[in-house]
Amino acid sequence: MRIGVLNGPNLNLLGRREPDHYGTQTLAEIEALLVERAEASAAELTFFQSNDEGDIVDWVQTNADLVDGWLVNAAALTHTSVALRDALAGSDRPFVEVHLSNIFAREPFRHTSLLSDLAIGVIAGFRASSYLFGLEALVRVLQGRGEAGAGKAE
Repeated sequence: MRIGVLNGPNLNLLGRREPDHYGTQTLAEIEALLVERAEASAAELTFFQSNDEGDIVDWVQTNADLVDGWLVNAAALTHTSVALRDALAGSDRPFVEVHLSNIFAREPFRHTSLLSDLAIGVIAGFRASSYLFGLEALVRVLQGRGEAGAGKAE
């Protein structure tokens, strides 16, 4: 089982950027936790982070045939990127949308996701654990052991 882990703009600054919202763990530390968890499920992870929307869309398009599903923290692109939405939809792969902070307890513009209606689930507000919960849920769905809500996996 192959899973692409996509991280959007500014997530390279984790650990020092607004720790009240995002926690103190770096992206590298979160990736290490995910690798450890994935090994228990025999899942192979491919990571990508970019601050550039075009690079992110290109990565999804390039890797769509190489993964079985996506774990996506699109960061600010969650609220703005029709291009990323279209790339994920066009990949025809299930994905879980994750957020470190509770986007619904923040500024009103963060309450809207252009991705969530396509996602098999959304996990927000648990900092690094959001990724771990999202990975576990995605693995269960890909293995046929879990149910999905809205989105492609229905």
